[in-house]
Amino acid sequence: MIDGVAPLTQRQIWIVFGGVMAGMFLSALDSNILGTALPTIVNEFEGGKQFAWVGTAYMLTSTAATPLFGKLSDQYGRRPLFQIAIIVFVIGSVACAAAQSMNQLIAARGLQGIGGGGLFALAFAIIGDVIPPRERGRYVGFMTSVFTMSSIVGPLLGGVIVDNTSWRWIFLINVPLGIGALVVTSSALRLPWVKQPHKVDFVGATLLVAGVCSLILAMAWAGDEYGWTAPTTLGLLGAAALLTAVFIWWETKAPEPIVPLRLFTIPTIRVIVPIMAIGGAVLFGATAFVPLFLQAVTGVKPTWAGLLMSPFAIGVAVGAIVTGRRTATTGRYKAWPILGLLLTTAGMIVMSTLHGTPSYVPVAMVGMALSGLGLGSLMPVGTMAAQNAVEWHDLGVASSTVLFFRQLGGVVGIALFGAILNARISDTLDPRLVRQPLEIRALPTAERDAALEVLTNGITTIFKVAAPLAAIGVLLALRLPELPLRTTSPMQRGNEPVSSGQSS
Repeated sequence: MIDGVAPLTQRQIWIVFGGVMAGMFLSALDSNILGTALPTIVNEFEGGKQFAWVGTAYMLTSTAATPLFGKLSDQYGRRPLFQIAIIVFVIGSVACAAAQSMNQLIAARGLQGIGGGGLFALAFAIIGDVIPPRERGRYVGFMTSVFTMSSIVGPLLGGVIVDNTSWRWIFLINVPLGIGALVVTSSALRLPWVKQPHKVDFVGATLLVAGVCSLILAMAWAGDEYGWTAPTTLGLLGAAALLTAVFIWWETKAPEPIVPLRLFTIPTIRVIVPIMAIGGAVLFGATAFVPLFLQAVTGVKPTWAGLLMSPFAIGVAVGAIVTGRRTATTGRYKAWPILGLLLTTAGMIVMSTLHGTPSYVPVAMVGMALSGLGLGSLMPVGTMAAQNAVEWHDLGVASSTVLFFRQLGGVVGIALFGAILNARISDTLDPRLVRQPLEIRALPTAERDAALEVLTNGITTIFKVAAPLAAIGVLLALRLPELPLRTTSPMQRGNEPVSSGQSS
């Protein structure tokens, strides 16, 4: 990838790795700290119907930003783009803290998502630059420790902040963290770089965002506004299909497409992409509604809700660490997506049995632990397998494409599951309770129990849909080719090609 540049020493690799982790921690902590606070925010703004949009807006813009930041970093260097992503993320965080309505919060989350998408895209691109696939498992544990720390500390910290101060501090805390990340990356993130001129596919990005927005609006409004056969819904679905078709056509003509269709001639990419989309839908979609169940249905405080989410975080950590180490030792990876999706399916099945009483909290914890183990086993393998299957010059675009579809799966997943929940509760619950679900527990006993039953059924329906979705992923994973993992990185081998898009 980089001609005429000496490979980094091990010490330099660790310094670069530390800089990358600083940026990733900023984004990971924000995602985890918001979950336990979101029911309170929604209750204050009376935005129960827009619950899913807080996550959808972030995922939508981060999905579009992921490949764009990857392309721009090839042209202008990794570090300046990584730092720009941090700055945009912090500005978005301040805008979230200043929001006075759900619409303002959703818009601010969209801005924040641009920075978050850049952070993740460039983190994986930088790691792919300096660390060979075979050795990458050694670093998975350290990467996972960042996510584990944020996954455990984030929900708990979010609950403590909401219980003791204002929810706005869950966003304002990103300001000092962002400044710290900028300082660390300025000193640590020093990479050899050769400019690679690129044309950024802004037309493709626009078509993609417009198509996904049409699909998301169709699902959201069909769930609680118009119905699936209404002209508005059908028009949006038609627009989504047309824009998707135009997007695919454009990608075949664009000089440097945002999603290179030629990658899909590689068997590994054809299998990994839908698997990661399914994993993203479950990871970002289904699990987003667990804090709502814990707080609105079982009645636990935000602090305890954050603590009760820890089995999921620990499961992700254990799954990723074991997968990384075993892959580094054996050089084999196919079994992990299969096992991971089986465990995820089992976790969703367990979660679908939940009931609206505190006695079901342990059941929820078991379901979260299984899902965490499964997704932790799946996610590290996806990017690694894709990077290993393509030629050196396609490593960056392969990374961003896989992350792009994982994010896209999350966008559609959050919108779909939000539409399912709205459809199940909007026709039954009082509109005020739909807007403020935490107020249900203040109702008289008979009304409260009936309303909690409706809300519980709506949430468990999400898991009933997610379980067969994960099972489809198992069938796809069985078809994943297993190629020998490379033992060198682009910096160690320069531009030496890999024939036929395969690894040797």
